[in-house]
Amino acid sequence: MKALISLDYTYDFIATDGKLTTAAAGQAIEKELVTLTKTFIEQGDFVVFAIDAHDPSDNYHPENRLFPPHNIIGTPGQDLYGSLKTLYEQYQSKPSVYWMAKRHYSAFSGTDLDLRLRERGVRELHLTGVCTDICVLHTAVDAYNLGYQIVIHKNAVASFNPIGHDWALGHFEHTLGATIV
Repeated sequence: MKALISLDYTYDFIATDGKLTTAAAGQAIEKELVTLTKTFIEQGDFVVFAIDAHDPSDNYHPENRLFPPHNIIGTPGQDLYGSLKTLYEQYQSKPSVYWMAKRHYSAFSGTDLDLRLRERGVRELHLTGVCTDICVLHTAVDAYNLGYQIVIHKNAVASFNPIGHDWALGHFEHTLGATIV
């Protein structure tokens, strides 16, 4: 069984005026990301929207010192971006579609994601979203350590750092044994 994990394709990460935007790089993957997500949903595969959820008053969270405030809980910046938002709204009531707030880079850190995947017999994870060299990378490393097969859709991941993006794609393949498609 397989699942798609869609990471952080939100207004703050994608819109030109987003708080921590990938801008054109993130906008360029929208069509591919939406097509993949729709395909997985229509096939009945488990689709997880793993979305950053930050509280600006959390003085202990290290991201608050590394990056400007972004994906603040309850703000439009945390909303899915563009046609992915429309797709989610269309399918959000399906039992195979799951919205998951996350506090850390990895979708596994401090969440019940591993449990939900194992309950469904998922062994293969397809990763999409942003940022290739941050949240996608940390999720892939945790997936590897938990024994999942990893598939990275290179036309459905992006970063605001082109060097980091390219490095992460190589790391996925050569260090984590991921399939890059």
